[in-house]
Formats: sequence, C-alpha cells, structure tokens
Amino acid sequence: MTLFNKQGRTLDRRVFGGLELPPAALQTLGPASILLFVPIYDRLLVPALGRATGKPSGLTLLQRVGVGMVVSMGAVIVAALVEGWRLETAREHGLVDDAGATVPMSWAWLVPQYVMMGVADVLTVVGLQEFFYDQMPRELRSLGLALYFSVMGVGGFISSALISFIDRVTRSGGGDGWFTDNLNRAHLDYFYWLLAGLSAAELVLFVWLASSYAYNNNHKRIQH
Repeated sequence: MTLFNKQGRTLDRRVFGGLELPPAALQTLGPASILLFVPIYDRLLVPALGRATGKPSGLTLLQRVGVGMVVSMGAVIVAALVEGWRLETAREHGLVDDAGATVPMSWAWLVPQYVMMGVADVLTVVGLQEFFYDQMPRELRSLGLALYFSVMGVGGFISSALISFIDRVTRSGGGDGWFTDNLNRAHLDYFYWLLAGLSAAELVLFVWLASSYAYNNNHKRIQH
C-alpha cells in the first residue's frame, strides 16, 4: 500500500475541477472497499455460495483464505500493468528525469488495485483470524489469536527484508534501483511482477497443504 501511495503522488489527482486529492487520501480506498464488501459478502455471496456448495458458510475457512490469496495476486498483477503504463506515459512525455512531474494519467487507474487489496483483506485476513480462533482448542484460543498476529508480524518483517534486499541488489551496479526516489526511473512494475510470481508459488503450496487439512469439531458450519 505504501508503494501504491508513491505511485499516486506522481499522477493527476484532480477531482471536481481544480480540487486535488492529497496522495495519502488514496489510502482510504482500501478501508472503504472493506466496509462495502463485508455486507456484500455476508448478505449476497455467502447465501449464493451456500446454495451452490450445500454449506451454510458457503466456503470453508481455508477456501475463503485461498480465494483471498487469488484476489491479492490479481491485485499485484493489475498494479504491475498500471505501473508499466505509467512508466511508458512518462517516457512518451519526456518526464523520466523530472522526479516531481505529474504524469498525465488519472489517479483513477489506481482504484482497482486498492479495491482488490481491500477485498483480499476481507477474505484472507478475516478468514485467517477466524481460522486461528475457531480451530484451536477452547482453552488455547488466546494462543490461536496470538499465532494469527504473529503471522501478520512475520509477514511485515519478510516484506521489509525483501524490499531492502532487492534495493541493494538492483543498486549494486551503480544505476537506479527498483525503488529509487524518482519513480519515473524506478521499476515498481518489476517488483509487482515478482510479488505475483511469489504469490502464485505460495498459492500452490497453500492449496497442497490445505487440501489435506481435517477440520476439528469446533467448526460446526463445516460439519453441517
């Protein structure tokens, strides 16, 4: 999301004539998507999926997480395509060396990736929280929530380490790295494609492990 914000800073953010959105305002698109998608999921998708699968919950907990992983992977693919187009637009207008230039491209092109990340959070993050709480023995549920937060924390450390490593490697030849301050010379699109590849590998591993998981008796909706 931080990189999405950096992308937005370079785009035309005008709305309603002369009013210009601050780059940080684009961050509200994620939470807004979550608020909108939660009732849609609960009131529309769950009943529809329930009729299709025969389960009141529509999807099992791990299926919900898996679908969220697919949406998240789609979000970074969309982000890579949009960033590639943004870089091409900057080159066409001779803005590559102007770090503070506004690329003639609307901020609205970033909306799909923000929305998809919000939807992915509803499916994956909420699904993981419910999974760790529901599938732990009753007397260890607090430990289950601790494990859930540990997953998020470890993920943050891995993300930071990955970005630092890539930045160091791509700068090693003396040129501009993927995360250089001048985004018109950076390559966030390469990073997004790398994330898409990692997401695909993680999804395959997740499906392989989840397919053999046996739900315990706590999850009544699955048992019914």
